[in-house]
Amino acid sequence: MRVGVLTGGGDCPGLNAVIRAIVRTGAAEHDCEFVGFRDGWRGPLEADTQPLNVKEVRGILPRGGTILGSSRTNPLADSAAKDGKPGLQRVMENLAALGVDALIAIGGEDTLGVANRLHQAGVHVVGVPKTIDNDLGATDYTFGFDTAVNIAMEAIDRLHTTAESHHRALIVRAGHGPARGGRRRVAAHRRGADGGAQARGQPEPAAPGAGCGIRLPVLG
Repeated sequence: MRVGVLTGGGDCPGLNAVIRAIVRTGAAEHDCEFVGFRDGWRGPLEADTQPLNVKEVRGILPRGGTILGSSRTNPLADSAAKDGKPGLQRVMENLAALGVDALIAIGGEDTLGVANRLHQAGVHVVGVPKTIDNDLGATDYTFGFDTAVNIAMEAIDRLHTTAESHHRALIVRAGHGPARGGRRRVAAHRRGADGGAQARGQPEPAAPGAGCGIRLPVLG
């Protein structure tokens, strides 16, 4: 079986680990052949591929980002149409031309939304939930979320002493997007709640730069 692999959307810790696990397990246990699609959905949309075998994934565990590249390309958008063909049709034709029997899409809501449409069209697709927002159904934790929370916790730890030294309350802006409240609450409860830190939110801001955060009290 020939299997395509792509990573879409924002990068996060764990992408290369997932790619490595897919290739090593598939090759050793299922005799699969893999092809990597470059830069998210742009790869299958434009038939842009790269080799993806056990040799290619050796030594990538410590590396950040993704060896396949990523992008926000969306085959469902009007701009993805070409020569009278919608983006989804172009993807399906390229998969067939490349002899790809199945596709593994690693990504968040947008990436997996396209994968779901391909599934509905009869393509064999597996979706791997990747997002620091932890906002995908049918999974408790998406990979990338825990690392995002831990980075927020480290920042909060460092700011505690600064808040105490300057006798001030500090605000930590935790993340972006509609799901940032989950990261904010988890970080506050894990690291600051015992010291009086409060998770505070506000409606989605109309202007860039506004946001929500974790309020650190003066210690001591």
